[in-house]
Amino acid sequence: MKQLSSWKSLTLALVLAAPLTVGCGKTIGEAIDDTTITTRVKTAMLNDPQVGAMRIDVDTFKGVVTLSGRVKNQTEHDQAVAIARKTSGVIEVKDALQVIPEGQQ
Repeated sequence: MKQLSSWKSLTLALVLAAPLTVGCGKTIGEAIDDTTITTRVKTAMLNDPQVGAMRIDVDTFKGVVTLSGRVKNQTEHDQAVAIARKTSGVIEVKDALQVIPEGQQ
C-alpha cells in the first residue's frame, strides 16, 4: 500500500473534517487545530510497523485525543498511546483501546 505524504494527509483531513466540526462548539481555529492533531497522530501510527493503525480510531476535541478500537497486544497498545502523547499539540490522551489477541477478534 502506498503511503500518503504528511502534507497530503493533512490537506485531505482539513478539507473533509473542517466543515463538519464548525457547528460542534468549536471555533474554526480549534476545529483546524484538532483536525491537524488527529492527522498527525494517525499518520505517525500508520508509519509505525508495531501499530495496526487501521483498527484504531483517533478523535480530538480541544487538544484532548481519544484512542479507541482494538489492538492485538499490550505492546501495540502502549506504542499507540506513546505516539499520541508525543504528538505536537496533544494536551491529554484518553485511552479507550481494547487489547484483544489476534485469534479472538
